[in-house]
Amino acid sequence: MPSNPSVAPITSLVEQLKRDEGTRLHLYVDSVGKTTIGTGRNLSDVGISQDEADLMLANDITHATAQLEISFPWMASLDDVRRAVLQNMAFNMGVHGLAGFKDFLNKMQAGDFRAAAGAMLDSIWAEQVGPRAQRLSVQLETGEWQ
Repeated sequence: MPSNPSVAPITSLVEQLKRDEGTRLHLYVDSVGKTTIGTGRNLSDVGISQDEADLMLANDITHATAQLEISFPWMASLDDVRRAVLQNMAFNMGVHGLAGFKDFLNKMQAGDFRAAAGAMLDSIWAEQVGPRAQRLSVQLETGEWQ
């Protein structure tokens, strides 16, 4: 059977699989009920590898950091350890959620890390995440990784 000349020929397995499987950037349930993502990745049975999880984490950190730098340009003046507190919080609740911590952010920007740590702990978020907030408050106050 002749191919359709108006359709570009397939020249690789990748092109063929993208055509046949389709690519979706959000979870979906495939025709046999398996949770799937990307180009036919069966998450129900295959999951992801540690390398893939690490790559996604690195991409998510890069994305969150870029959003933070736009929203809080003063963050660039922080040392890596204290900047990571903001990155960790934004990773958890998004930059928009973090932006609601006005007192905390004002104290961070002013360099009053003890008061900022207290403001962080005085939140519903701190109650929700428990030990995470405790560790981050110590990290913020001391400037040492926790």
